[in-house]
Amino acid sequence: MHPTPSSNAYKILVVDDDPDIVELLEYNLRKEGYLVASAPDGRKALEVAPQFGPDIILLDVMMPHLDGIDTCRQLRAMSRFKETYIIFLTARAEEFSEVAAFDAGADDFIAKPIKPRALMSRLAAFVRRDHETSAVSETIEINGLTIDRTGFAVFQEGRKISLPKKEFELLAFLAASPHKVFGREELLQNIWGNDVFVLARTVDVHVRKVREKVGDHHIQTIKGVGYKFNAD
Repeated sequence: MHPTPSSNAYKILVVDDDPDIVELLEYNLRKEGYLVASAPDGRKALEVAPQFGPDIILLDVMMPHLDGIDTCRQLRAMSRFKETYIIFLTARAEEFSEVAAFDAGADDFIAKPIKPRALMSRLAAFVRRDHETSAVSETIEINGLTIDRTGFAVFQEGRKISLPKKEFELLAFLAASPHKVFGREELLQNIWGNDVFVLARTVDVHVRKVREKVGDHHIQTIKGVGYKFNAD
């Protein structure tokens, strides 16, 4: 018997062409009290997502009709999904798949075979951080940027810049300690956490995407060391 979801239960959209994986995830997610919808491929996901309004999307990479990478790009192009938490599920462990996923706008990356308990723990940690962030009103104003940690928004000269959550968290983390240099491993630990297995190159991809949106001069590369926020 599944617990009755509360009115503020998180909505999760599962997108995978393997019905056994979808059934497994739906069962475990509903057991934890999440509201769940599913789609068998990227094309259908683009139809279901606007109707369902998910808070989190679990997205397979290799699918017929429209793969996960292109699906993620198209979702991020929609204003309502710019800040939605997107986790890629894939059996492909090659480095280029992970980099391509983050480059398309993914927030996290989980390799198959999926371990339900580990996934539920990951999702619970996200929900917990999301609630903690929402409960704290904090704004950083630095070097022409206003970073609203409550609203997950960045403003530059009155213009709002929407960033996916991991890009926002990276920018806010660096801006909170201007001039301090952080190595890639340190950034991975603070932004992605110890239980997320991603490549150090993931940090480089996110820094590049943040620079594309807020300007090159805010985040400075320290060759051979890492990155720092430039407050000058």
